[in-house]
Amino acid sequence: MMTNRVQGKVALVTGAASGMGAADIRLLAEEGASVVGCDVDKAGLDALVAELKDEGLTISAAALDVSDPEAWEDVVRFTEETYGPISILVNNAGIYVTPGVEDTDQATWDRTISINQGGVFYGMRATIPSMRRAGGGSIINIASIHGIVGTELATAYHASKGAVRSLTKQAACQYGVEGIRVNAIDPGIIETAIVANARKFIDMEPMKDLIPLKRFGDARDIAYGVLFLASDEAAFITGADLVIDGGMIAIQ
Repeated sequence: MMTNRVQGKVALVTGAASGMGAADIRLLAEEGASVVGCDVDKAGLDALVAELKDEGLTISAAALDVSDPEAWEDVVRFTEETYGPISILVNNAGIYVTPGVEDTDQATWDRTISINQGGVFYGMRATIPSMRRAGGGSIINIASIHGIVGTELATAYHASKGAVRSLTKQAACQYGVEGIRVNAIDPGIIETAIVANARKFIDMEPMKDLIPLKRFGDARDIAYGVLFLASDEAAFITGADLVIDGGMIAIQ
């Protein structure tokens, strides 16, 4: 049921062709926002956006490599020309790589940091002037519970997501006076392509025993967190971490 929780707002969402980003653009548009979804997978994004447009939603697609600062300037310009100043930014795009410290080569480290950490920084830097023109806004950075707790693998991923949490808090302190709120969401295990691929190699089911709710999350679970933080219902929330993990790290 539509409740128009972000009616009249303009949203820019990265990593929107699939998974959590796809759920984000659908829900934000269903709730009244004009949305630009971005992804390096332009063909996949175009197909999804065409489907959503057929449902009557106000949405457009744009190609974006989040690690390219100039591309960010182009997509912000496109969004403003299409719908007006941006009031919601969801920095969702990211990659997951598994190597530990000694097995992480320079190329893997650089690529992960440039996308997961650099993409968030470039996105905020490019979008904040537009939010200023909008009279304020909400930035939601998708971090991870792996930015809070450790595991035996994924060195570059852990480092990048920890950085996203710190970037979020710093920007919240800097821009609160301008009515720009900045928060992070820390997902746990969510049923996306990453988990689907992992299932080819390992039995994921026993991991549900580590989660108090005894299930993995759905992309829509994260999208509802995004919607809340994007809406005026969260008007007094900034610099915060919203953990959406079914209680997983509560019992670690």
